[in-house]
Amino acid sequence: MVTIATDVPTSAELIGLYTSVGWSAYTRDPDLLEAAVSGAHLVVTARVDGVLVGLVRTVSDGATIVYVQDVLVRPEHQRTGVGRALLAEVLRRYDHVRQTVLLTDAEPGQRAFYESLGFVEAHDVSPGSLRSFVLLR
Repeated sequence: MVTIATDVPTSAELIGLYTSVGWSAYTRDPDLLEAAVSGAHLVVTARVDGVLVGLVRTVSDGATIVYVQDVLVRPEHQRTGVGRALLAEVLRRYDHVRQTVLLTDAEPGQRAFYESLGFVEAHDVSPGSLRSFVLLR
C-alpha cells in the first residue's frame, strides 16, 4: 500500500530515488540536491512499506503561482498510480492557486499523463495562446 505524506527524505533516500530514474544532473552534487528539496515550498512523498518510491516538490509563493518540480517515481512503481496520487495531492493543496506550471521532457506518455490531470500545453491554452520560455544551464 502506498502512503502519501509531506516529509523531507534523507539525503541517502533522495540519491537512491533520483539515481533510480537516471537523473544524474541532480545526483552529481548531493548537497545541492538536498538543499533544493529542503528549500521547496512543498515536498510530497510516496512510500511503500516505509521505502521512498516517489516524490514531487514545488516552488511557489503559495498564493498565485506554483511550479511543480521533480515529479519522479521509481521505475518498478511507475504506471501503478503513484505519480497520479502525488500530483493529486499537490493539486489539492494548491487548489486556490491560479497558475500551476510544470516543465517536462517530450516523452510521448508525458502529454497524456499530464492532460489526464487537467494540464494543457502552453501553446494549446484557450481562448488565447501562451508562450513558455526556459533557460537551462
